[in-house]
This record gives sequence, C-alpha cells and structure tokens, in this order.
Amino acid sequence: MTTHHQTESGDPAAVPILSVKPITLPAPGRGQDLQIRVTAPVTGARLPVVLFAHGFGSDLDGYAPLVDHWASHGFVVLQATHLDSRRLGLAPDDPRRPRLWRHRVQDMRRVLDELGALEAAVPGLAGRVDGTRVVAAGHSFGGQTAGILVGLRVRDPWTGVAEDLSDPRVMASIQLATAGRGGDELTPFAHENLPWLRDQDFSRITAPGLVVAGDADELPLSTRGPAWTTDPYTLGGVDRSLLTVHGGRHFLGGISGYDAAETTDESPERVALVQWVTLAYLRHVTGVDHGGWEAVRAALADGSHPLGRLESK
Repeated sequence: MTTHHQTESGDPAAVPILSVKPITLPAPGRGQDLQIRVTAPVTGARLPVVLFAHGFGSDLDGYAPLVDHWASHGFVVLQATHLDSRRLGLAPDDPRRPRLWRHRVQDMRRVLDELGALEAAVPGLAGRVDGTRVVAAGHSFGGQTAGILVGLRVRDPWTGVAEDLSDPRVMASIQLATAGRGGDELTPFAHENLPWLRDQDFSRITAPGLVVAGDADELPLSTRGPAWTTDPYTLGGVDRSLLTVHGGRHFLGGISGYDAAETTDESPERVALVQWVTLAYLRHVTGVDHGGWEAVRAALADGSHPLGRLESK
C-alpha cells in the first residue's frame, strides 16, 4: 500500500491504495490468457472505473504515476498486458501481429465482461465498484484503443471495413499522446509497420473526451510534427477538451513510470500537471465532482500557465 501527496491544491486528499496482480482471465482464441492488474483505494464505495490501455510494448506494471494517483483519489484502475507487450515477445511473423489493434479492443471488452470476477479477486473490493461509470484511458497505441471504445473507426487494412467497435459501457475517454489521422501524412515507416493507422475516422466519436498532447512530441509516424497528436480533439465530436503540455514529448514528462528509461523529457512538473488535469476530468465526467474541473479550466484557459493550455469544445 502506498499513499500519495496532492499535486495541486484543488485535489481531494489521497488515501492508501492496494494493487493486485496478476489476475488471470481465460481468453480462448487469443493464444494466451489475459493478465490483469487492479489498483484501487482501500476505502470508499461506488468507485468509478478507469480502463487503461498501455502504449506499444508496455505491460500491466506501467504508468504508476497516473494509475496510483487516480486510484488514491477514488478510482478503480484496470490494466491488461496486451499482446504487443515486450514481456510476451511475439515473434515478428506471429499471425496475431497484423491485428494487434483489434486484440487490444477485445482485451478491453473481456475486462469489462469479467468485472465482477476482478472485483472479487481483490481483498476488500467486492461490492465497492460502480460498473456503470467506466472511462477508457490510454497512452500512445493505448490512446487509439481507448478511442475505439468510444467510437473511433479504424479501417481494417485486411478487410477494408471500418467497423463500429465502440462499447456502450464506456462513458468517456482520455487519450494521451496518441495518433492522428492517417493517409498521406503517415511516414513510410508507419504506413508499412503500423497499418492500423492508415485510415482513422475521429468524427464518429460522440462520447466526452480529454486529449493530452505534448507540443514537442516529434513522433517518427507523421510528417506533421507534434500537431498530429491533437487530431483526436480537432477531428472529434463535441464535448471534448485538449490539454497541450508545453515542452512535452511522447511520455509527457514521465507518465509511463517513475525513472522510466524511455522518458526523454523527464519533468515532475509536467507529470503533476497531467495528474491534476486528468484526475479533475475523471471526477467531472463520472459525476463525482464538477467544481474541480471548472477550476482547472479557469487556471489553464488563457494561455498564461507556464506548463500547459486547456481548451474545450
């Protein structure tokens, strides 16, 4: 169990948290069982759920700076290890590779299907989870996964069909440093290796959402530079917000883990900003609290904050 200090004066007091892993869910047809981590506050009732999808190559142990913060302020966070994880070591010619993006969505659906079993597997959690309030969140590749659950259409490169794979159990999304639209803006590398980015339609997203983008996030996937990662906001529907993190690269100061080697812009201040804004958004969109989100919007709306800017539509 750990406790956490508040990062901004508007946050409610943190409480101790408990993490249980791995909880194994049978997954016929996947090739491997699904491993889940559940992180939850030790107190509280009617706890909303965050369904979190990791970035390409990560696993259920990642993103502690966000997961611990959300859980210590009243959310049950569910993390799966997806098939693209380095931990699983899929061979380059594994037949599942071309459909990794679909397997991720199926993983998330399975987690929601088995929410009762996950709740029962965590000591003291049974009867305290509110499965009617679920927000999908994800970083990078996981941001696409979260987006699909609220209506993002991805044209399957093998069938040519852009199915609606959204899940009505998911009420909103948080997409962190994730991909924009495809087409001729993709680099040859992305076009060849990440074919699920070739054609994405954000206009079908109707659920509320928060997009977080670093204005120094120079990914080798698009010719447009950092602005590419704002597409889920600019091309999405209404009731959406965009947090632009000044100087933020792909890991937004270090959200993927404490002292994580892949963080090239390590900044506790940027991480604290992302913690503050995402928690306020989660509390707002799940109906826990509305005043905190309005305070965040007021503090970040005029562009004078040194760390970031928040806009909404």
